[in-house]
Amino acid sequence: MNPAKEFKAYTASQQKRINAALRSFLPRASCRPKTLHESMRYSVSAGGKRLRPILCLAAAEACGSNDNLAMPAACAVEFVHTYSLIHDDLPCMDDDDLRRGKPTNHKVYGEAVAVLAGDALLTLAFEVISQSKPAGKYTAAEMVQELALTAGSKHLVGGQVMDMEGEGAEPSARQLRFIHESKTAALLTCSMRLGAMAAGANPGKIDALSQFGQATGLAFQIIDDILDITQSSEKLGKSAGKDLATEKATYPSTHGLEKSRREAARLTEQAITALKPLGSKASRLREIGSYLLDRDY
Repeated sequence: MNPAKEFKAYTASQQKRINAALRSFLPRASCRPKTLHESMRYSVSAGGKRLRPILCLAAAEACGSNDNLAMPAACAVEFVHTYSLIHDDLPCMDDDDLRRGKPTNHKVYGEAVAVLAGDALLTLAFEVISQSKPAGKYTAAEMVQELALTAGSKHLVGGQVMDMEGEGAEPSARQLRFIHESKTAALLTCSMRLGAMAAGANPGKIDALSQFGQATGLAFQIIDDILDITQSSEKLGKSAGKDLATEKATYPSTHGLEKSRREAARLTEQAITALKPLGSKASRLREIGSYLLDRDY
């Protein structure tokens, strides 16, 4: 099997495992209140790359551990990510009608249920990660704290506020980087750190994986902003051209497409270089970094 096909088979296999685990942690759709649990399952099962949980599992593997130890953390990160998408799509925020090729949650279940489904997924994330049984010196409580710090006002939520405040404005390069670091890079970095913590990794390995997550997350967001301009809604599975229409601050709007592409490539190279201390065990992470740079959706 050639490398491209082998990598595709790997990601498909990991997605299948992750999807099964996500379903096992979610309340059944028939559980009362039925509408709420249907809404939660609707957004979680809508598809997506499962990038964050795949990174979490790959980080555990890169640290020499069985990645099953990281599965609760991987699912918790995906629940946080899905909650953030539900809320991000609401009329009071990005007001999007399409996500992962399907109507957004509030278009199907109404705004009130969508808000509550997001809230429920966020709290479910902490219930799930608290069940972690990490190897080595780390505890489930430390992993809960790691996720809480990432999901809170200094990172994920704070980045969303800065993103909304930046619409129609011309933020500085520093402000734009903060938005990207908070909204995107923080959760990718958290995924890496949680996978490493589940594996009982030493501080040096956690630092290397954190650097990879930070640089990869920034590159991912730049590519995402480029694709919003260059691809169709059908290709992306979400509304294309929305950033331009809402005058949202993005790297391409500030620096142009070509400089944005060069910066994404530079960040990807930086991310892959950060993995040197992990040697050949980090080969999957190197493949993921290269794939994210070259993706077209």
